[in-house]
Amino acid sequence: MTAFSGTYVEAIRQALFDAMEADSRVCCLGEDIGVYGGAFRATEGLLERFGPDRVIDTPISEQAIAGSAIGAALMGQRPVAEFQFMDFALLASDLMVNFAAKAHWRWGASVPAVFRGPTGGGNGGGPFHSQNPESHFLGSPGLKVVAPGTVRDAYALLRAAIEDPDPVLFLEHKRLYRRLKDQWEEVPTARLGEAALRKDGTRACIITYGAAQHVALEAAADLDVAVLDLRTLWPLDDAAIETLAKRTHRVLVLTEASLAYGPSAELAARISETCFPWLDAPVLRLGAADTPTPASPPLEAAFLPSIAAIRASTERLLAW
Repeated sequence: MTAFSGTYVEAIRQALFDAMEADSRVCCLGEDIGVYGGAFRATEGLLERFGPDRVIDTPISEQAIAGSAIGAALMGQRPVAEFQFMDFALLASDLMVNFAAKAHWRWGASVPAVFRGPTGGGNGGGPFHSQNPESHFLGSPGLKVVAPGTVRDAYALLRAAIEDPDPVLFLEHKRLYRRLKDQWEEVPTARLGEAALRKDGTRACIITYGAAQHVALEAAADLDVAVLDLRTLWPLDDAAIETLAKRTHRVLVLTEASLAYGPSAELAARISETCFPWLDAPVLRLGAADTPTPASPPLEAAFLPSIAAIRASTERLLAW
């Protein structure tokens, strides 16, 4: 593949197609990914091109999906497992955390499996189809966690995740699937563990990832504030985070995940520990409310970090 023009979900499909074309060890498995083409059509057309031996419809069992993917990876394949909603990845967390993530540390085995699927709110999906489960997995050494927030990253980071020797949790924000479009002539590339500066600024910085970066960019459009997209939540790009925090002296950590015991707490702690002498204000955090995701659209809008809330937090930081 060279030239591309399409949406975020189409970039994911293209990444899967290109990876399977390039490497016969790459296979896909999950609920309804074959004939139906996936709940969000991310695997549409793969069955026709690669056949049922490499595009495998599974029972409705996240444990079976994860276990099969881990077994295939241990036997030399490079499986990409789809969960219809990442909320239900928690059903497979025992296998992902206690087997896949620990295999290298226990006996030197590589588990090159990717666990991908839709995450996040903003679509009225309610408490069982709108969660941001990264907090449950980030404390699991051996498991990499990726959250692409652009069309190019959806493609490039998925290709990098498939080629990585370690298990990767790949979080695709469903609100971006058909809202973002991009095109390119040359295939984009990316490495896991590298952040991207989406907007430069000198007076403060917003550190975020996934769909939240787009809300941050809108909120800070006319402010002298930088926006850093982490892209990978583990491993973190500590160098990029520290460099920006030291240069701007004020930091707002923005996540769609809930605040309590979430990634924003870890990020704020790291920045406070490593950059304290350079900070002119405390590290502020903004995230979703510490409640289950509401199904009601007005309640969900209040639950998620809004442009107004980000703007208010940023202006508070600048006035410190």
